[in-house]
Amino acid sequence: MADRFELLAWDIAREGLSEQIDGIYTYGHPVLNGEMLDRLPGVRIISNYGVGVDHINVPDASARGIPVGNTPSILDGATADMGMALLLAAARLIVKGDRHARSPEFTCYDPGYMLGREVHGMTLGIIGMGAIGSQVAKRALAFDMTVLYHNRRRREDEAALGVAYRPLHDLLRESDYVMLTCPLTDETQNLINVETLAKMKPTATLVNVARGAVVDTQALYDALRAGVIGGAALDVTEPEPLPRDHPLLQLDNLTLVPHLGSATVEPRREMARLSVENLSLGLDGKPLRHEVTML
Repeated sequence: MADRFELLAWDIAREGLSEQIDGIYTYGHPVLNGEMLDRLPGVRIISNYGVGVDHINVPDASARGIPVGNTPSILDGATADMGMALLLAAARLIVKGDRHARSPEFTCYDPGYMLGREVHGMTLGIIGMGAIGSQVAKRALAFDMTVLYHNRRRREDEAALGVAYRPLHDLLRESDYVMLTCPLTDETQNLINVETLAKMKPTATLVNVARGAVVDTQALYDALRAGVIGGAALDVTEPEPLPRDHPLLQLDNLTLVPHLGSATVEPRREMARLSVENLSLGLDGKPLRHEVTML
């Protein structure tokens, strides 16, 4: 999609229509940077369908006086649900069990076959205790899990949330499950790598509902294949989608879904409504309902 978007920008410029493009609506994470904006000097608003804007160079847009709108808060609960669904699916071998239950090999019940891992009473480490991470913590506490977290800034309300702060490496060492809910930034890109994976328990499961590039894909493959960690459950990958012959796709200790974090009817409908409202407000020169600001 990024390549198609770039070609479209070139086509618009070549046809002499650049000045006629007043706004950009991004859907599906096409890459948008200053070079492309310079080809479209009439743009006054960028509205993103979704909350994550790592595909948009927001400083480039800000330098050109172009506000960037997104749709925060709407998808927090749905993404947290997906995080817990992936955690449970990986722990209790749901995908593998489904395949076996449908296969010709399932002819009798064997109580010693396909043993998963406990979830209740275990320790979950959340990396990124923002809106989605807080929602995950609530769900995990309902499973009687101990919830640890690591964040750029320590939460003043951690006692009220029922969570405990840990430095990153301590969180990795103590957690039975590690869930990524942090934004993709220069600091978090490849945060999960050879070194950090080696800090995790050999029985631990990594769950990613953040962005694929928070995880070093090759390092994760090597760790799963070698048994450095027990398993992984991913809503997102880098690249996305993975090439169809990627070796990760052959691993039994990987649970994978195609970026379904907010893919329920209610939040997607509201994301569409709010992103269109942001676009309309921007075209009218009015403040957006939600504008991305750079810290």
